[in-house]
Amino acid sequence: MTRVLLGVAVAACSALAAPAAGPPAWQLVWHDEFDGPALNATKWVRETGGDGWGNGELEFYTDRVANAHIDAGYLVIEARRESLATREYTSARLKTQGLGAWKYGRIEARIQIPRGQGLWPAFWMLGDNIPSAGWPGCGEIDIMENIGKEPGRVHGTVHGPGYSGAQGVGRAYDLPAGAFADTFHVYAVEWEPDAIRWYVDSTLYLTVTPKSLPGRWVYDHPFFIVLNVAVGGYWPGSPDATTIFPQTMRVDYVRVYEKRGG
Repeated sequence: MTRVLLGVAVAACSALAAPAAGPPAWQLVWHDEFDGPALNATKWVRETGGDGWGNGELEFYTDRVANAHIDAGYLVIEARRESLATREYTSARLKTQGLGAWKYGRIEARIQIPRGQGLWPAFWMLGDNIPSAGWPGCGEIDIMENIGKEPGRVHGTVHGPGYSGAQGVGRAYDLPAGAFADTFHVYAVEWEPDAIRWYVDSTLYLTVTPKSLPGRWVYDHPFFIVLNVAVGGYWPGSPDATTIFPQTMRVDYVRVYEKRGG
């Protein structure tokens, strides 16, 4: 998601025991399985506001349980058609800024995205130096974005100085059949000093290196994680008569791995 954020990020995480075997080359260092009674406030910040977020979005992000809650082992982010302040939709945007940020690793989540024209779910990262460097100088790694009018397609992208907004560098991944909203999929990046690789389930579909960028490589410092469901905006367009609300993004887990012996 192309965004401008304010706040102070602190690179902090604790090594945790893995709940399950991870990718062979990686060891788990942070995770949330969403198996508690409520959202873990030591891991996630509920960001609020309804100013369009630099993208002409239509939602107001709230700190209400109605828009982000835990249900039967899943994080549920719910976009609703309801008036709040000057907006006609509400949703939630969660981030680890100030609680957890990582430099390099495998960052993955198992997600079932919402569906419908005007919906814009995303799993992404921002450089934790954004308060000083600004955007896009801080760097942005979009692990997964979908716009509702493309039900079988997700996008992986990086934004940085000289290649931001519509000039971001990335690629789309298309399902051979069906819609991403039909079931859960695992979205991941494997990020190393000289490369970032994007995966859907076990399929590698994009690799970005310093040489493949038209501007500076700004992926050499910690980044924090963001999960959100936007409604409307310049890219997805507005909901229409076919869009059914509420819509939910369900997240089974978010996990961060570091290279073994790294």
